[in-house]
Amino acid sequence: MSDMDYPDGILVGRARVPGHDHPRIVTVRDGDLFDITAKGLATVRDIAESGRAAEHVRSAPGVSLGSAQAVLANSVAADHDASVPSLLSPIDLQAIKASGVTFVVSLLERVIEEQARGDKSRADALRSEILDLIGMDLSELVPGSDAAVKVKAALMEKGVWSQYLEVGIGPDAEIFTKGQPMSAVGYGAEVGLHPSSSWNNPEPEVALLVTSAGAIIGATLGNDVNLRDVEGRSALLLGKAKDNNASASLGPFVRLFDGDFTLETIKQSEIALRVEGEDGFVLEGHSSMSQISRTPESLVAATLGAHHQYPDGLVLYLGTMFAPVQDRGGAGMGFTHKLGDVVSISTSSLGTLSNTVNLSTKCPPWTYGSSHLLRDLAKADLL
Repeated sequence: MSDMDYPDGILVGRARVPGHDHPRIVTVRDGDLFDITAKGLATVRDIAESGRAAEHVRSAPGVSLGSAQAVLANSVAADHDASVPSLLSPIDLQAIKASGVTFVVSLLERVIEEQARGDKSRADALRSEILDLIGMDLSELVPGSDAAVKVKAALMEKGVWSQYLEVGIGPDAEIFTKGQPMSAVGYGAEVGLHPSSSWNNPEPEVALLVTSAGAIIGATLGNDVNLRDVEGRSALLLGKAKDNNASASLGPFVRLFDGDFTLETIKQSEIALRVEGEDGFVLEGHSSMSQISRTPESLVAATLGAHHQYPDGLVLYLGTMFAPVQDRGGAGMGFTHKLGDVVSISTSSLGTLSNTVNLSTKCPPWTYGSSHLLRDLAKADLL
């Protein structure tokens, strides 16, 4: 852990707290973690929908749970101390949505996945061939613009048009369901890979907290775990590639917008990634939000509006420009995870999200859903 594990600001999250059957709502004040669970505002969903989320979290009465750093340390421990709180995903009843192919670098890699048909050994040769064919810088294109339409026509003529190019520079963004409400894991948890996958990677992203009215009120870090071989075989396998046990990670906290932290802060964020393997392998990379090809506002508008409502709000992964190509396990084989990898995603405004990689079949099963939460809150007279 480091001093960057959580930032200053108005933070809201959830924790497993000894003596309570249900997750508790928490915030950080002067280095301590405080339980601010209150009747009627006992979920992050209700706080977000209150219209005064930042004000409430800043001023709500609370009970100290001890050092926030101690709680984070317990959260990443291999064996959690049940007598000390540990963090959970900082959202609860919100839908978990994600946007794909929002950066040009990842756009190229999605095309390579498709052309390779999930065979990672072909990736290097295809990358060179496709770059030669495209022969242009796509980073300056505005998706859906007249210029993008002309590039589409030129690429189709060359025979390299792809469904990924369609959502990368075409008029419509790719928005998909990453997971069901309550299915995300949090800081320190294991993240899951489907056991059928042999080519996969982390996707370090910013995720926005969005209300049912479409207001963007905060942000957190996310790992949109991806199976490159599965999606590469067919984009129709996106559900299998993206939505598995423990495949959506968020945290450590949601930082709510205030005068010092705004959506403009997010737009200028530099997201750092570090993967440390038990074999001594280290991978580092970064994602610059300033290079996103679609604005966060446009991605939210593509997700929620008159065409689609989310009464409990949502969290939206914004996509990543990071597409790992560093060889691991052989020349030309590219990057893939090994079990035990520790993935750390960091930015100064949101802190650090750390998780350890395992198989989705070996991660703790998801057994506590929305119905369990609501029953427990009712039993505790908190609804």
